[in-house]
Amino acid sequence: MTTPQKTSGDTPAQTSEEPAVSLRSRLAGSTTVWTGLVLVVLCALFSALRPDAFLTLFNVQNLLVQAAPLLMLAVGMTFVIITSGIDLSVGSVLVFAGVVSAMTMESLSGGDATGAGWGVIATGLVVALLGGAVWGLLNGLLVAVARVPALIVTLGSFGAALGAAQLLTNGIDVRTVPAALRTTLGTGTSFVVVPNLVILAAIVTLLAMWLLHTTAFGRYTYAIGSNAEAARRSGIKVTRHLIAVYTVTGVLAGLAGFMSLAYFGTTTISGHSNDNLNSIAAVVLGGTSLFGGVGSILGSVIGIFIPAVLDAGFVMAGVRPFWQPIAVGTVLVVAVYLDQRRRRARNNR
Repeated sequence: MTTPQKTSGDTPAQTSEEPAVSLRSRLAGSTTVWTGLVLVVLCALFSALRPDAFLTLFNVQNLLVQAAPLLMLAVGMTFVIITSGIDLSVGSVLVFAGVVSAMTMESLSGGDATGAGWGVIATGLVVALLGGAVWGLLNGLLVAVARVPALIVTLGSFGAALGAAQLLTNGIDVRTVPAALRTTLGTGTSFVVVPNLVILAAIVTLLAMWLLHTTAFGRYTYAIGSNAEAARRSGIKVTRHLIAVYTVTGVLAGLAGFMSLAYFGTTTISGHSNDNLNSIAAVVLGGTSLFGGVGSILGSVIGIFIPAVLDAGFVMAGVRPFWQPIAVGTVLVVAVYLDQRRRRARNNR
Protein backbone atom coordinates (compact mmCIF):
# COMPACT_ATOMS: atom_id res chain seq x y z
CA MET A 1 0.00 0.00 0.00
CA THR A 2 1.11 3.48 -0.67
CA THR A 3 0.71 6.20 1.91
CA PRO A 4 -1.45 9.08 0.71
CA GLN A 5 0.65 12.16 0.20
CA LYS A 6 -0.41 15.52 1.53
CA THR A 7 -1.20 18.07 -1.07
CA SER A 8 0.75 21.27 -1.11
CA GLY A 9 -2.37 23.20 -0.10
CA ASP A 10 -2.97 21.26 3.17
CA THR A 11 -0.19 22.73 5.25
CA PRO A 12 -0.85 26.43 4.55
CA ALA A 13 -4.54 25.94 5.37
CA GLN A 14 -3.69 24.40 8.74
CA THR A 15 -1.05 26.95 9.66
CA SER A 16 -3.30 29.86 8.75
CA GLU A 17 -6.09 28.50 10.95
CA GLU A 18 -3.88 27.93 13.98
CA PRO A 19 -3.19 31.63 14.75
CA ALA A 20 -6.87 32.45 14.33
CA VAL A 21 -7.89 29.67 16.76
CA SER A 22 -5.19 30.78 19.21
CA LEU A 23 -6.38 34.38 19.01
CA ARG A 24 -9.99 33.37 19.60
CA SER A 25 -9.03 31.26 22.61
CA ARG A 26 -6.98 34.07 24.10
CA LEU A 27 -9.81 36.55 23.64
CA ALA A 28 -12.34 34.12 25.10
CA GLY A 29 -10.16 33.64 28.17
CA SER A 30 -9.34 37.31 28.64
CA THR A 31 -10.91 38.85 31.72
CA THR A 32 -10.35 42.31 30.24
CA VAL A 33 -12.46 41.42 27.19
CA TRP A 34 -15.28 40.03 29.33
CA THR A 35 -15.17 43.07 31.61
CA GLY A 36 -15.42 45.31 28.56
CA LEU A 37 -18.46 43.36 27.38
CA VAL A 38 -20.09 43.72 30.82
CA LEU A 39 -19.48 47.47 30.66
CA VAL A 40 -21.06 47.66 27.20
CA VAL A 41 -24.10 45.69 28.41
CA LEU A 42 -24.54 47.98 31.43
CA CYS A 43 -24.33 51.09 29.24
CA ALA A 44 -26.87 49.60 26.80
CA LEU A 45 -29.22 48.67 29.66
CA PHE A 46 -29.21 52.10 31.29
CA SER A 47 -29.44 53.78 27.89
CA ALA A 48 -32.58 51.78 27.18
CA LEU A 49 -34.05 52.63 30.59
CA ARG A 50 -33.22 56.35 30.38
CA PRO A 51 -32.44 57.25 26.74
CA ASP A 52 -33.13 60.90 27.50
CA ALA A 53 -30.44 61.14 30.19
CA PHE A 54 -27.78 58.42 30.16
CA LEU A 55 -26.08 59.06 26.81
CA THR A 56 -26.17 62.84 26.99
CA LEU A 57 -22.94 64.83 26.73
CA PHE A 58 -23.43 66.16 30.25
CA ASN A 59 -23.76 62.67 31.75
CA VAL A 60 -20.78 61.28 29.83
CA GLN A 61 -18.63 64.21 30.99
CA ASN A 62 -19.88 63.72 34.54
CA LEU A 63 -19.07 60.00 34.46
CA LEU A 64 -15.55 60.66 33.19
CA VAL A 65 -14.87 63.37 35.77
CA GLN A 66 -16.17 61.31 38.68
CA ALA A 67 -14.12 58.31 37.55
CA ALA A 68 -10.87 60.31 37.21
CA PRO A 69 -9.82 60.33 40.92
CA LEU A 70 -10.91 56.70 41.30
CA LEU A 71 -8.79 55.81 38.28
CA MET A 72 -5.71 57.19 40.05
CA LEU A 73 -6.46 54.93 43.02
CA ALA A 74 -7.00 51.95 40.70
CA VAL A 75 -3.74 52.55 38.82
CA GLY A 76 -1.78 52.50 42.08
CA MET A 77 -3.75 49.49 43.30
CA THR A 78 -2.84 47.62 40.10
CA PHE A 79 0.86 47.82 40.93
CA VAL A 80 0.27 46.67 44.50
CA ILE A 81 -1.99 43.74 43.64
CA ILE A 82 0.35 42.52 40.89
CA THR A 83 3.00 42.17 43.63
CA SER A 84 0.47 39.97 45.50
CA GLY A 85 -0.22 42.75 48.01
CA ILE A 86 -3.20 44.92 48.88
CA ASP A 87 -3.75 48.51 49.98
CA LEU A 88 -6.94 49.20 51.92
CA SER A 89 -5.84 52.71 52.88
CA VAL A 90 -6.08 54.56 49.56
CA GLY A 91 -9.51 56.10 50.24
CA SER A 92 -8.38 57.50 53.59
CA VAL A 93 -5.05 58.67 52.13
CA LEU A 94 -7.06 60.51 49.46
CA VAL A 95 -9.01 62.29 52.21
CA PHE A 96 -5.86 63.10 54.21
CA ALA A 97 -4.03 64.47 51.17
CA GLY A 98 -6.99 66.68 50.27
CA VAL A 99 -7.18 68.01 53.82
CA VAL A 100 -3.48 68.88 54.19
CA SER A 101 -3.47 70.43 50.71
CA ALA A 102 -6.53 72.59 51.42
CA MET A 103 -5.23 73.65 54.84
CA THR A 104 -1.84 74.58 53.36
CA MET A 105 -3.40 76.73 50.63
CA GLU A 106 -5.71 78.33 53.20
CA SER A 107 -2.79 79.08 55.53
CA LEU A 108 -0.66 80.58 52.74
CA SER A 109 -3.60 82.80 51.74
CA GLY A 110 -4.21 84.21 55.19
CA GLY A 111 -7.28 82.16 56.05
CA ASP A 112 -9.18 82.37 52.75
CA ALA A 113 -7.70 80.64 49.70
CA THR A 114 -10.53 81.58 47.33
CA GLY A 115 -8.48 84.17 45.47
CA ALA A 116 -5.12 82.39 45.73
CA GLY A 117 -2.82 82.31 42.71
CA TRP A 118 -1.03 79.48 40.97
CA GLY A 119 1.98 79.62 43.27
CA VAL A 120 -0.24 78.69 46.22
CA ILE A 121 -2.03 76.06 44.12
CA ALA A 122 1.28 74.47 43.07
CA THR A 123 2.33 74.34 46.72
CA GLY A 124 -0.97 72.68 47.57
CA LEU A 125 -0.35 70.04 44.88
CA VAL A 126 3.13 69.28 46.21
CA VAL A 127 1.78 68.96 49.75
CA ALA A 128 -0.96 66.58 48.58
CA LEU A 129 1.58 64.37 46.78
CA LEU A 130 3.92 64.41 49.77
CA GLY A 131 1.05 63.64 52.12
CA GLY A 132 0.17 60.59 50.05
CA ALA A 133 3.82 59.57 49.72
CA VAL A 134 4.32 59.56 53.50
CA TRP A 135 1.50 57.09 54.04
CA GLY A 136 2.64 54.97 51.08
CA LEU A 137 6.22 54.92 52.37
CA LEU A 138 5.02 53.94 55.84
CA ASN A 139 2.93 51.11 54.38
CA GLY A 140 5.87 49.93 52.28
CA LEU A 141 8.31 49.91 55.21
CA LEU A 142 5.94 47.94 57.43
CA VAL A 143 5.12 45.43 54.67
CA ALA A 144 8.59 44.96 53.15
CA VAL A 145 10.92 45.57 56.10
CA ALA A 146 8.88 44.71 59.20
CA ARG A 147 7.15 41.86 57.31
CA VAL A 148 3.71 42.73 58.68
CA PRO A 149 0.94 41.40 56.37
CA ALA A 150 -0.21 44.05 53.91
CA LEU A 151 -3.85 43.48 54.88
CA ILE A 152 -3.14 44.41 58.51
CA VAL A 153 -0.79 47.30 57.71
CA THR A 154 -3.11 49.03 55.27
CA LEU A 155 -6.18 48.37 57.39
CA GLY A 156 -4.40 50.21 60.18
CA SER A 157 -3.42 53.02 57.81
CA PHE A 158 -7.02 53.21 56.63
CA GLY A 159 -8.16 54.20 60.12
CA ALA A 160 -5.09 56.25 61.00
CA ALA A 161 -5.12 58.44 57.88
CA LEU A 162 -8.84 59.17 58.18
CA GLY A 163 -8.46 59.87 61.89
CA ALA A 164 -5.55 62.23 61.23
CA ALA A 165 -7.64 64.14 58.66
CA GLN A 166 -10.49 64.47 61.16
CA LEU A 167 -8.12 65.61 63.90
CA LEU A 168 -6.64 68.32 61.68
CA THR A 169 -10.06 69.72 60.77
CA ASN A 170 -12.10 68.74 63.85
CA GLY A 171 -14.25 66.81 61.41
CA ILE A 172 -15.30 69.97 59.53
CA ASP A 173 -14.58 70.22 55.80
CA VAL A 174 -12.27 72.99 54.54
CA ARG A 175 -14.32 74.99 52.03
CA THR A 176 -12.00 77.81 50.96
CA VAL A 177 -10.41 76.33 47.82
CA PRO A 178 -8.80 78.59 45.18
CA ALA A 179 -11.33 79.58 42.53
CA ALA A 180 -8.63 79.26 39.85
CA LEU A 181 -8.13 75.60 40.77
CA ARG A 182 -11.85 74.94 40.68
CA THR A 183 -12.53 76.65 37.34
CA THR A 184 -9.37 75.46 35.54
CA LEU A 185 -8.89 71.89 36.71
CA GLY A 186 -12.13 71.04 38.48
CA THR A 187 -14.72 72.19 35.94
CA GLY A 188 -12.59 73.45 33.04
CA THR A 189 -12.51 71.78 29.63
CA SER A 190 -10.17 71.57 26.65
CA PHE A 191 -11.02 70.90 23.01
CA VAL A 192 -14.51 72.25 23.82
CA VAL A 193 -15.85 69.11 25.53
CA VAL A 194 -13.01 67.19 27.24
CA PRO A 195 -12.74 67.93 30.99
CA ASN A 196 -9.24 68.94 32.09
CA LEU A 197 -9.49 66.56 35.03
CA VAL A 198 -9.93 63.67 32.59
CA ILE A 199 -6.94 64.81 30.52
CA LEU A 200 -4.75 64.81 33.64
CA ALA A 201 -5.97 61.34 34.61
CA ALA A 202 -5.33 60.06 31.07
CA ILE A 203 -1.75 61.40 31.04
CA VAL A 204 -0.94 59.79 34.39
CA THR A 205 -2.54 56.51 33.29
CA LEU A 206 -0.50 56.41 30.06
CA LEU A 207 2.68 57.03 32.07
CA ALA A 208 1.71 54.19 34.40
CA MET A 209 1.13 51.89 31.40
CA TRP A 210 4.59 52.75 30.10
CA LEU A 211 6.14 52.14 33.53
CA LEU A 212 4.41 48.79 34.10
CA HIS A 213 4.60 47.28 30.62
CA THR A 214 7.87 48.52 29.12
CA THR A 215 10.38 49.16 31.93
CA ALA A 216 12.46 47.11 34.34
CA PHE A 217 10.33 48.47 37.17
CA GLY A 218 7.29 46.80 35.64
CA ARG A 219 9.12 43.53 34.97
CA TYR A 220 10.28 43.41 38.58
CA THR A 221 6.71 44.07 39.75
CA TYR A 222 5.42 41.06 37.81
CA ALA A 223 8.34 38.90 38.92
CA ILE A 224 7.79 39.64 42.61
CA GLY A 225 4.09 38.87 42.32
CA SER A 226 4.78 35.58 40.56
CA ASN A 227 7.41 34.38 43.03
CA ALA A 228 9.05 36.79 45.45
CA GLU A 229 11.74 34.33 46.55
CA ALA A 230 12.71 33.48 42.99
CA ALA A 231 12.82 37.20 42.19
CA ARG A 232 15.12 37.77 45.17
CA ARG A 233 17.45 34.97 44.11
CA SER A 234 17.62 36.37 40.58
CA GLY A 235 19.03 39.61 41.96
CA ILE A 236 15.92 41.79 42.26
CA LYS A 237 15.96 43.95 45.39
CA VAL A 238 12.50 42.87 46.51
CA THR A 239 12.37 44.91 49.71
CA ARG A 240 13.33 48.16 48.01
CA HIS A 241 10.96 47.51 45.12
CA LEU A 242 7.97 46.84 47.38
CA ILE A 243 8.66 50.07 49.27
CA ALA A 244 8.72 51.93 45.93
CA VAL A 245 5.44 50.31 44.79
CA TYR A 246 3.56 51.27 47.96
CA THR A 247 5.03 54.77 47.83
CA VAL A 248 3.89 55.22 44.23
CA THR A 249 0.42 54.07 45.27
CA GLY A 250 0.41 56.65 48.06
CA VAL A 251 1.51 59.41 45.67
CA LEU A 252 -1.33 58.54 43.27
CA ALA A 253 -3.80 58.59 46.17
CA GLY A 254 -2.47 62.03 47.05
CA LEU A 255 -3.02 63.17 43.46
CA ALA A 256 -6.55 61.75 43.63
CA GLY A 257 -7.15 63.82 46.77
CA PHE A 258 -6.02 66.99 45.00
CA MET A 259 -8.23 66.18 42.00
CA SER A 260 -11.21 65.60 44.28
CA LEU A 261 -10.49 68.92 45.97
CA ALA A 262 -10.45 70.67 42.58
CA TYR A 263 -13.72 69.07 41.47
CA PHE A 264 -15.81 69.55 44.61
CA GLY A 265 -14.27 72.83 45.75
CA THR A 266 -14.07 71.47 49.31
CA THR A 267 -12.59 68.58 51.21
CA THR A 268 -14.92 65.58 51.40
CA ILE A 269 -13.99 63.85 54.63
CA SER A 270 -17.03 61.58 54.76
CA GLY A 271 -17.49 61.14 51.01
CA HIS A 272 -15.04 58.34 50.16
CA SER A 273 -16.24 55.36 52.17
CA ASN A 274 -16.61 53.17 49.05
CA ASP A 275 -13.40 54.20 47.28
CA ASN A 276 -11.37 51.24 48.58
CA LEU A 277 -14.02 48.76 47.45
CA ASN A 278 -14.46 50.43 44.06
CA SER A 279 -10.75 50.64 43.29
CA ILE A 280 -10.02 47.03 44.31
CA ALA A 281 -13.09 45.81 42.41
CA ALA A 282 -12.01 47.74 39.30
CA VAL A 283 -8.53 46.21 39.36
CA VAL A 284 -9.78 42.65 39.91
CA LEU A 285 -12.56 43.00 37.34
CA GLY A 286 -9.94 44.24 34.88
CA GLY A 287 -8.10 40.93 35.10
CA THR A 288 -5.47 41.58 37.77
CA SER A 289 -5.16 38.50 39.97
CA LEU A 290 -5.31 38.93 43.75
CA PHE A 291 -2.68 36.17 43.88
CA GLY A 292 -0.17 38.35 42.04
CA GLY A 293 1.88 38.20 38.87
CA VAL A 294 -0.96 38.97 36.42
CA GLY A 295 -2.64 42.23 35.49
CA SER A 296 -2.73 45.31 33.28
CA ILE A 297 -3.49 49.00 33.54
CA LEU A 298 -5.87 48.81 30.58
CA GLY A 299 -8.00 46.26 32.42
CA SER A 300 -8.18 48.56 35.45
CA VAL A 301 -9.23 51.47 33.22
CA ILE A 302 -12.15 49.41 31.91
CA GLY A 303 -12.96 48.08 35.36
CA ILE A 304 -13.15 51.50 37.00
CA PHE A 305 -16.13 52.50 34.87
CA ILE A 306 -18.30 49.62 36.10
CA PRO A 307 -18.85 51.14 39.59
CA ALA A 308 -19.20 54.61 38.00
CA VAL A 309 -21.80 53.43 35.47
CA LEU A 310 -23.68 51.48 38.14
CA ASP A 311 -23.77 54.51 40.42
CA ALA A 312 -25.04 56.89 37.72
CA GLY A 313 -27.38 54.31 36.19
CA PHE A 314 -29.03 53.40 39.49
CA VAL A 315 -29.75 57.05 40.22
CA MET A 316 -31.27 57.63 36.78
CA ALA A 317 -33.30 54.43 36.93
CA GLY A 318 -34.71 55.34 40.33
CA VAL A 319 -32.90 52.52 42.13
CA ARG A 320 -31.73 53.36 45.65
CA PRO A 321 -27.97 54.15 45.49
CA PHE A 322 -27.32 51.84 48.45
CA TRP A 323 -27.54 48.95 45.98
CA GLN A 324 -24.37 50.10 44.23
CA PRO A 325 -21.84 48.79 46.83
CA ILE A 326 -23.86 45.58 47.11
CA ALA A 327 -23.67 45.05 43.35
CA VAL A 328 -19.95 45.91 43.20
CA GLY A 329 -19.17 43.65 46.17
CA THR A 330 -21.06 40.76 44.61
CA VAL A 331 -19.28 41.16 41.28
CA LEU A 332 -15.92 41.34 43.09
CA VAL A 333 -16.53 38.03 44.89
CA VAL A 334 -17.60 36.36 41.63
CA ALA A 335 -14.50 37.70 39.85
CA VAL A 336 -12.17 36.32 42.54
CA TYR A 337 -13.98 32.97 42.46
CA LEU A 338 -13.54 32.72 38.69
CA ASP A 339 -9.88 33.71 39.03
CA GLN A 340 -9.35 30.89 41.53
CA ARG A 341 -11.00 28.40 39.17
CA ARG A 342 -8.74 29.48 36.33
CA ARG A 343 -5.66 29.12 38.53
CA ARG A 344 -6.68 25.65 39.68
CA ALA A 345 -7.40 24.56 36.12
CA ARG A 346 -4.04 25.88 34.93
CA ASN A 347 -2.16 24.15 37.78
CA ASN A 348 -3.88 20.81 37.10
CA ARG A 349 -2.83 20.66 33.46
